[in-house]
Amino acid sequence: MSMKKPMVFYKMEASGNDFVVVDNRKKAVRDVVKFTRAICDRHKGVGADGVLFIESSRKADFKMRIVNADGSEAEMCGNGSRCVALYAHEVMKLPSKFLMETLAGLIGADVKKQTVRVKLSDPKDFKPRGLLNADNTDWQYYSVNTGVPHAVIFVEDIANFPVQNIGEKIRYHDHFKPAGTNVNFVQVTDKNAVSVRTYERGVGETQACGTGVTASALISAVSGRTRPPVKVKTLGGDILTVDFKLDSSGVRDVYLEGKANFIYKGTLSHD
Repeated sequence: MSMKKPMVFYKMEASGNDFVVVDNRKKAVRDVVKFTRAICDRHKGVGADGVLFIESSRKADFKMRIVNADGSEAEMCGNGSRCVALYAHEVMKLPSKFLMETLAGLIGADVKKQTVRVKLSDPKDFKPRGLLNADNTDWQYYSVNTGVPHAVIFVEDIANFPVQNIGEKIRYHDHFKPAGTNVNFVQVTDKNAVSVRTYERGVGETQACGTGVTASALISAVSGRTRPPVKVKTLGGDILTVDFKLDSSGVRDVYLEGKANFIYKGTLSHD
């Protein structure tokens, strides 16, 4: 990277999912894919799971654009939305409640110190239990779109499950082409609690995935294994709360709540 056009950025994390947050309302970054791939490199850049770009919006207080470490763009990111909400409140000085635009729709945010509660768009494309073969094994799965597509598979021993191997095979499975899917492996631990490990498109296994946590909580309740609110333990150890209304008409009013944190503020010199 050449030393020109210095730009302020913030490194943030929510549940171990780490991001670089950049205010791009003045379009300082034109090639977001090139920029993101360089910045997310953990050896030659800042290092992150993705970059969250703040852009102008005509529908909400601002637009959140999510670019994964590999340069692919995501419609929604639950943990990213909590980071951006905290950023908007602390750095942009927005009030504690506001709206942000995403490719998955408008997201409402409520910030109380480090705890951020976001109201997600209603889930769609719910598909009940099906079977698919990966790694010479038939897997029972459910799928739902909580802003991005997710498959959910229930397992008995999540701590020792080969998430990277099986997750990759299911993520690229013919059944989910062309977009692919994020894959969540879920162990039910109580009537209101589950543990989740997620393989994310464009990243691999992450410490946590907000939309995956949400999908796992919704599917566990819809399938009769839990009831809301659901406490979800992530690989990183954080416990997020997913609350929603569930009745004969389906699922609505979905909220994801948990902490977000600033790690540091820095200056980038980019092309």
